[in-house]
Amino acid sequence: MGRVSKAQAQENRQHVVATASRMFREKGTVVSIADLMKAVGLTHGAFYKQFASKEDLVDKAIAHAFEDPTAHSPVTLDEHTGEHEAARRTLIENYLSIWHRDHAGDGCPVSGFAADLGRDPDQAARSQQVYINGVRNRAARLATGDDDGMAQLCTMVGALVLARATRGNPLSEELLQAARTALTENGTGQSDRSNARIDREPAGPDGRR
Repeated sequence: MGRVSKAQAQENRQHVVATASRMFREKGTVVSIADLMKAVGLTHGAFYKQFASKEDLVDKAIAHAFEDPTAHSPVTLDEHTGEHEAARRTLIENYLSIWHRDHAGDGCPVSGFAADLGRDPDQAARSQQVYINGVRNRAARLATGDDDGMAQLCTMVGALVLARATRGNPLSEELLQAARTALTENGTGQSDRSNARIDREPAGPDGRR
């Protein structure tokens, strides 16, 4: 077999990174190099001609996932010029959908890589800035007024992770629906906390709170 051209080698490399990005989000970084290269259609030996190590590939796969504009949301705020709230609600509905729950490989890298980065401090340290920027950028798309979107993102990611963990049980869809409702009821996801605190405070001797 003749030598692979530089252009073909680059194309193969990009294909490996893109495939790894999907497989790692779906199954975790425990996916072996052998299984990855089989999915790509290349030999195991070809991997080491392209990457220094599996850790190197994981770094690139994470970066690729955050660079992909189609990841987890087919709708961007730019498509709703002057309609930020409509775009925010669309993002929430897409994120907390059954499709997104069942397609982690094509889904949000914030939730897709969270567990692996939490288990591997070295990997987390190498990919930290890319991941942090990704978190901030996604939160910014949810921001409304004085709300920076962080709490909303936490609610979405947490609900999605729990829904995936309970898939096959009615609770899974209940979790997604509960998060959607909480985030869209009053436009910020921050339901009347002051009233909630008052309701929880015990009454004094005179019946006042």
